Amino acid sequence: MSEPVVSVEGLSKQYVIGSAQARYETLRDVLAGFIISPVKRIGSLLRGGADHPSRQRETIWALRDVSFGINKGEVVGIIGRNGAGKSTLLKVLSRITEPTSGAGVIRGRVGSLLEVGTGFHPELTGRENIYLNGAILGMKRRELHRKLDEIVSFAEVEKFVDTPVKHYSSGMYLRLAFAVAAHLETEVLIVDEVLAVGDAAFQKKCLSKMEDVGKAGRTVIFVSHNMPAVANLCSRAILMGEGRVELDGPSHSVVSSYLSSGAATMAEREWSHPEKSPGGEIARLHSVRVRTQDGVTTDSINVCQPVVVEMRYEVLKPGYVILPHYNFYNEEGLFIFPAIDNDQAWRGKPRPKGRYVSSVTIPGNLLRDGVIYVWAVVLTLSPFTVQCSERDAVAFSVIDNFGEESARADWTGPLGGVVRPLFEWTTEYSPNGTFPVRTFSRASDNRA
Repeated sequence: MSEPVVSVEGLSKQYVIGSAQARYETLRDVLAGFIISPVKRIGSLLRGGADHPSRQRETIWALRDVSFGINKGEVVGIIGRNGAGKSTLLKVLSRITEPTSGAGVIRGRVGSLLEVGTGFHPELTGRENIYLNGAILGMKRRELHRKLDEIVSFAEVEKFVDTPVKHYSSGMYLRLAFAVAAHLETEVLIVDEVLAVGDAAFQKKCLSKMEDVGKAGRTVIFVSHNMPAVANLCSRAILMGEGRVELDGPSHSVVSSYLSSGAATMAEREWSHPEKSPGGEIARLHSVRVRTQDGVTTDSINVCQPVVVEMRYEVLKPGYVILPHYNFYNEEGLFIFPAIDNDQAWRGKPRPKGRYVSSVTIPGNLLRDGVIYVWAVVLTLSPFTVQCSERDAVAFSVIDNFGEESARADWTGPLGGVVRPLFEWTTEYSPNGTFPVRTFSRASDNRA
C-alpha cells in the first residue's frame, strides 16, 4: 500500500494565554516580504520574534494527540464546533504554526486558503502575486503563463489584474486567492471555510471546482460548517472536538452523527474585531443570534414555539437603502424560505450611519423538527451590492415534543417535508348514513 500523502502522528498544539507569542509565517510570506523590502522585513521578523514578558501564563490545548492519514486523491472534510481545533490543525499542516509535540507531514506541493489573501503581498498586483505564488511552489514561468488566463477568468478580476491587491475589495481578494490555490499545480489543496465571504454564486463555483480537483486525483482537505457540502463533496469526514479526533469515517455517517448529537448547532455568532467581521464599505455585520420571544439565547426551540433570529450590524456610510435578510436551510441543504426585512419604518428609506438591530420572528408550528441553518445577508439597494453574506452564521435545533398542540396530532411516526405548518381542520359527523352538508358563510366563501 502506498504511503499516505498526509500523515499526522500524535499532533498536539498548546497556546499560552496572556503572553505575546512569536508569529510564525509561511515560507511564501517570508519570500514575498524579502522581494519587496529586505531591510524592513528583517526588522519586522526580529520584532515579531521578540520575547515579551507575560503577566499571566494560562495554557490551553488547541490540539491533543491527533493522528490520522490521508491517501492520494481523497477528499476529506474536517468538521466540528468552533474551538474544536479545526483551523489550528490546518495551520500546523500548512506550516503557519509549529506543533508543541508530534508531527504533521504533507508529501507534495500544497495550496492553502486559510484566510482571505493568504500568501498575497498587498503591494504587488494580482498578476504579480499569481506568478509569485507559482514560483514559490516551484512552477516554471511557462506553466504559470498557461494558467494565468484561467485563474483570472475564474476570479472575475480581469479589469483589476494589474492593480495592487491592497486596493481589492474583500470579495475580489477572496476570488483571486481561491482561484490561485485551486488552479496551481499542487498535490494537496487545503481550504478553510473562507468561502462564506463570497456570494452564493461564487460559493457554488468554488465547491464545483473543489469537486473537479478531487476527481482529477488531487487530495483536498476541506474545513466547513456546511454539512450538506461536506456530505456531498467529501468521501470521508473527520469530526473534531476539544482538540481531538472524535470520529473518522464515511462523510454521510460522520455528518449524521454530528447532526444527531446536537453539536452542530450554534445559537450565537459574534465578530468582536470590526476589521475581521463580514462586511463592505457601507455596512458591516457584528453578530447574529437565535433567541426565544422573551430574549433568551438558545440553540433549541420547541416546534410549537416562535423563534427569533436577531442581526446586529453597523452602517458605515449614510444615504443607502439597507436590506437585511436571512435564508433558512435544513440539514439536508434544502432551501426552506427567505426572510427579508419588511419593517415599514425603513422601507425605501436611506439609513444614517449608526448601529442597528434587526430581528425576524418565525411563528411556531411552521418549521419541522431537525437542525435549521441560517444564512445572514446584508444588501444595499440602488446600487445593488452584497455587503456581507455569512452562510451558516447560526444554527439551531427544532424539537418536536410528542403530545403537544402541533401538526403531528396523534401521529407518532416519522414526518417528511421541508416545513410543518399547523393547518385548521374541521370534521362534521352524521349518524344517519348521509354525508353532512356544510354551509359556508359569505366571509369564508372564496368565490367572487
